[in-house]
Amino acid sequence: MDDEAPLLVIVDGANVVGSRPDGWWRDRKGAAERLRDRLAERGLPGRPTPVELVLVVEGAARGVESVPGVRVEAASGSGDDRIVELTAEHPGRPRLVVTADRELRGRVTALGAEVIGPSTLLH
Repeated sequence: MDDEAPLLVIVDGANVVGSRPDGWWRDRKGAAERLRDRLAERGLPGRPTPVELVLVVEGAARGVESVPGVRVEAASGSGDDRIVELTAEHPGRPRLVVTADRELRGRVTALGAEVIGPSTLLH
């Protein structure tokens, strides 16, 4: 286990954005950019730093750029599949996935990741 590596936080952008009925569906890219900016400004509430924040976007939200503090990964296909790939790429590192998707939760916990729901980011 790599105790020196910061906590890897992988955010399911579509799931987190979709957890609030605030009109995100009219501008999916803009909603993903607002989430990215919130993450860059606030980090992960209740978690010590440092953390490495990765926001996974898909579909109409592709094209969102990374900013200091938040790396944006555009999934070429399924966002869930990209999240699982990122989780699997770092087996010895502490990993946290932010999603409410039950199937995805099962897939990443099987790889040893911890999971929290979107409400943690949106408070």
